[in-house]
Amino acid sequence: MRNWRFVMSRRWFGYLAVAVAFAIVCVLLANWQLSRKDEKAAEIALVEGNYDRSPAPLTDVLPTLDAFEDLDKWVPVTVTGTYLEDEELLVRNRPRSGQPGFELLTPLQLADGSVFIVDRGWLPTGNEQDLPDTIPAPPTGEVTVVARLKAGEPPLPGRGAAEGQIATVNLSDLQQRLDVPVYTGAYGLLESETPPPTETPPLPALKPVFDEGMHLSYAFQWFIFGLLGFAFLAYAVREEYRHLNADHPAEQKRAAERERKRAAKRSDSDVEDELLDGAPESESVR
Repeated sequence: MRNWRFVMSRRWFGYLAVAVAFAIVCVLLANWQLSRKDEKAAEIALVEGNYDRSPAPLTDVLPTLDAFEDLDKWVPVTVTGTYLEDEELLVRNRPRSGQPGFELLTPLQLADGSVFIVDRGWLPTGNEQDLPDTIPAPPTGEVTVVARLKAGEPPLPGRGAAEGQIATVNLSDLQQRLDVPVYTGAYGLLESETPPPTETPPLPALKPVFDEGMHLSYAFQWFIFGLLGFAFLAYAVREEYRHLNADHPAEQKRAAERERKRAAKRSDSDVEDELLDGAPESESVR
């Protein structure tokens, strides 16, 4: 009887190497999905831990103008100052629920002269022009703001904006515009203002959505794909073994047994269909 020596050939070692390489790629992709899941879980835990905390004074969380750590994200802070309404800016291309709009940035000047940038909320694009129909005025005089910290955004080279607008909340750029000391580590998403504004304020920032996504499911899929590569290799080995040993009595006996089992699974209707398919046309239409 022929044996399994064919699997020791260079060709089959090549197939095995391909299966191993494919499995390694699948495992790497699965681990990447698991790491993405862990990142999402950490972000969710950060939001849940920080979002509803009691507000702390701004200087307690950001002791210097450029201070900010990832763990400070979404932490509520309180800060008192005066809004610089004449220095307000609109951040363009900020869709919300599928509707185009802007975010309204208003610098808040503190008693020491430094400025904390406050994102007072979202305004929809107007019906007649590429600007909000109205820009509500901030409270005048001294105001105490509660805002949640958010890191500044990176610059967008080559991305311009009209007068009074910016394309990204780049705090270093805002410091150059204002020519005063500015908190460049983070800015604030407005939660409340005291005293409240006399006009209808912009829509407040939305709370982040808690969703880990499909990363765990994708990781399992990649692990399964890696195993399927070896399963396909085993199937190919078995088929070649059967082909090479087809004339051996033992293999012929096993083939006959497989055929018997397949025939036993056929229903009476399957047999009738085969008979009709094999009958002459004149007989099959009677």
